[in-house]
Amino acid sequence: MDTNRRDALKLGASAAISGMFISNAIAATDGQSPIVVEPLTGKAGLRIANYLPKMGATSRLGLVTNDGMVVDIPAEAARQKVQLSFDPTSMISLAASGNKGLLELATLFKGRGSNLANVNNVILLSPIPKPQSNIYCVGWNYLDHFEEGLKHRADTAVKEYPKVPVLFTKGTQTMNGPFDNIPYDAGISTMIDWEAELALVIGKKGKNISEENAMDYVFGYSAYNDTTARDIQQKRQSGQWFKGKSIDGHGPMGPWVVTAGGVNLDDTRIICRVNGVEKQNASYKQMYFKIPAIIAELSRGLTLLPGDIIATGTPSGVGAGRTPQEFMKPGDVMETNITGIGIIRNKIA
Repeated sequence: MDTNRRDALKLGASAAISGMFISNAIAATDGQSPIVVEPLTGKAGLRIANYLPKMGATSRLGLVTNDGMVVDIPAEAARQKVQLSFDPTSMISLAASGNKGLLELATLFKGRGSNLANVNNVILLSPIPKPQSNIYCVGWNYLDHFEEGLKHRADTAVKEYPKVPVLFTKGTQTMNGPFDNIPYDAGISTMIDWEAELALVIGKKGKNISEENAMDYVFGYSAYNDTTARDIQQKRQSGQWFKGKSIDGHGPMGPWVVTAGGVNLDDTRIICRVNGVEKQNASYKQMYFKIPAIIAELSRGLTLLPGDIIATGTPSGVGAGRTPQEFMKPGDVMETNITGIGIIRNKIA
């Protein structure tokens, strides 16, 4: 690890633990369920949100503290007279700034003032509301999920588990906020399924990346749900994945990005609940192709850029794999929890 990165991680650690108490749910003021600030599982890291201080304001990045307060990055940089090397309204720009940007954030966090907003009093947006390219996704990355889908799969040619990660994409228009509604149109699909996933954000440009070096390209992690229209995927498109997974708004992400040093992947679980009932629950350790293998395979002959999003696959428990099958309907609430990172909650409407 290079010296600058080591210094950034140490400063990130100071920022992450400065609250010195256990994170919890902060009371919401609008009658909605409170936003949960999950304790970090890594030793060094920052929670970085993309948010609106109030309706009608300009979006900007903010640092979320352990006690659920938000440090306004552009305002704090101006107050401390810190010249930032990145655009404080863009997560992509921050990711591209590398260690320099992280060191600047740690400085802001350490010297932060007292005029902070409660995370429940701001409007959290997708960390990357306008991805620069399609969201990269991994299929069948948990053995149980591969098995549960065999009996319902339109494409019956694949019966043995693949030797390399199975890759596909979701269109950029699928991106949705962490607490926004997911659109439901019965004329398009009546078989909307949940797929909780751990997402990662790339932090530097790379091509033909080796597994040994792959983790150096990870900027941070977020919660993601690869919400899928199964009738389009399995019937209308005969098992082809892209269209059934690319309906507008069917890819909520958030509630923030936790930088890589703040996440211990082995302590991470991927959980989905629908109307409070747990549907999926698996550990990162159960993932068949781990993140280094995913990045190495994806980057073979394909250049990854800062801000690119990779959804790493969903565990068993999806609605299409159940007997009888279960799908979401208007009014249902889908909750995606990536432990150590955060919880997003989306109503089907």
